[in-house]
Amino acid sequence: NADIYTHVLDENKISDIIKKHKIKTTFINKLPFSKILYKYYLFLMPLALKFLNLNSYDLVITSESGPSKGISKNTNAIHVCYCHSPMRYIWDMSNLYYENFNFLEKIGYKLFVKYLRFWDVRSTHNIDLIIANSNFVKDRIKRYWNKDAIVINPTIDINNFNNSSDKDYYIVLSEFVAYKKVDLVIRAFNKNGKKLIIVGDGSLKNEYINLSKNNIEFTGHVSNNKKNKLLSECKALVFPGIEDFGIVPLEAMACGKPVIAFNGGGAIEYMKDGFNAKLFNEQTSESLIKSINEFELEAHNFNYKKIQDSVKEYTDDNFRYKFKMHIDRLLSNR
Repeated sequence: NADIYTHVLDENKISDIIKKHKIKTTFINKLPFSKILYKYYLFLMPLALKFLNLNSYDLVITSESGPSKGISKNTNAIHVCYCHSPMRYIWDMSNLYYENFNFLEKIGYKLFVKYLRFWDVRSTHNIDLIIANSNFVKDRIKRYWNKDAIVINPTIDINNFNNSSDKDYYIVLSEFVAYKKVDLVIRAFNKNGKKLIIVGDGSLKNEYINLSKNNIEFTGHVSNNKKNKLLSECKALVFPGIEDFGIVPLEAMACGKPVIAFNGGGAIEYMKDGFNAKLFNEQTSESLIKSINEFELEAHNFNYKKIQDSVKEYTDDNFRYKFKMHIDRLLSNR
C-alpha cells in the first residue's frame, strides 16, 4: 500500500504492479523533455526533493543510486535508505563518465560536481538506517559517506528460470553505456570468431553494431520470457563490467549456466571460480579470450544443478524477511 515518489514518470515503462500504487512526481516531471533528458536535470533534483511533503508518513524508504535520499521528513519518522551505490558519476567512476561526456556536458559537470558531492554527503545525515545491496557497495558507502551500512542482497524469482541444453553461443545482457564494457566483449569475439548474442540497448548501440563482425548478433530489448530462454540455452553469460551487485549473473546461474566475469565488483561475492564462474583478472579483450579458452577446456567440470543451488538463497522471501526484521527493530525502538 506504499505511495511512490519519483522525479520522472513514464507509464509506458513501468510494470502493472507499480501502476497499482499511488505515484507522485517532483517538478522535474513537468520540465521540457524530462522523460528523455532527465539526466540533464540532475543539478535540480536535490532542490526538487525539498518540495516533497512527506510529513504524513511514519516510514520513508529511499532507493538510492542518484538523488533520492535528500528528502525532508517529520522528526518522528524513520528514513531507511536502500543503497545500490553512492552516485558513481560523481565518485569512483567520475573519470570514466567524464571521458564520455560531450563538450557541454563536461562544462556542466565541472560547474556542479563539487556541489553534488557536498550535497550527497550532507544528505546522509537524515538517514536512520543504510542498507547496501552488497559488501562492495557497503565499502563505497564507508569511503565516500563515512557511514556504516548493513547488507541485504537483491533477489530474483528463482522459479522463473530453467536449465536447457547448451546451444553454440555466449550471451551478454547489458545496457549500452561505457562502464558496462560491452565493447571489450565485442573486441574479444571479433578476434575469436565465436558466436555471441548481445541483448540490450542504449546510446552506444550504433557504435557497437558498427564495431561488430558477423558472428555477433544484436537482439535489442526482449521480453522476460525470451531473455530467460536465451539464458537457459547459452554456453555461458559474459559479464565484463564492475557492478554494484549484478542481477543478470544470478539469473544465468538460476538457469544452471556459468558466468565468465571480470574479477571485481559486487558480483564476485556470489561467484566461485571453477564452480559457478570463470573469472578473468584484467578488463582487456586478451584476458577475456584467455578465460573463454580455459572455460571451454574446463566446461565439463561445471554442474548445472550445483550452479543453481549456489544462488538458491537469493529469493524474494529471504529479502522481505531480512528487510522487515530491520525495520521492525527500528520501529520498536521508537
